[in-house]
Amino acid sequence: MDERAELLDLLRENARYSTADLARMTGESEQAVEGAIATLESDGTIAGYQAVVDPAKREPEPVRAHVECNVTLDRETSYDDIAERLAGFPEVASLRLVSGDYDFAMEVEADSMGEVSRFVSEKVAPVPEITQTVTHYIMDTYKRAGHRFGDGEADDRLAYSP
Repeated sequence: MDERAELLDLLRENARYSTADLARMTGESEQAVEGAIATLESDGTIAGYQAVVDPAKREPEPVRAHVECNVTLDRETSYDDIAERLAGFPEVASLRLVSGDYDFAMEVEADSMGEVSRFVSEKVAPVPEITQTVTHYIMDTYKRAGHRFGDGEADDRLAYSP
């Protein structure tokens, strides 16, 4: 594995590692690590740093939904054009172009189911190229960005088999 990939893996594991920690773990000097991070930031490989928050522990807990979007393209409009428009909404937490039965997978976050519903019906569905949306409300999150959530207690129910 090259040093760049190793450094990225470590930062994905814990973006709060100090430069000294990263230098020790990679066998590089602190100056080399600082330079590599600066390069990764300036070339856009590292787009930012975020805390991974368990949504169930936020007060109040946000309502999240996975929204499937089908689109029909015309000569003047590309997937990138539609993505640019959708990604501009603050309710959109993530947006991906996917293969399969629909075109875009969008994660939406709002304060209530009504707000999610209004956002999809009033802002997303009216986009001319969007031909269909399907909204799936997220009931619980068990793992996100490599981090597992939950109370960590084992299930102590007895197994039953007929």
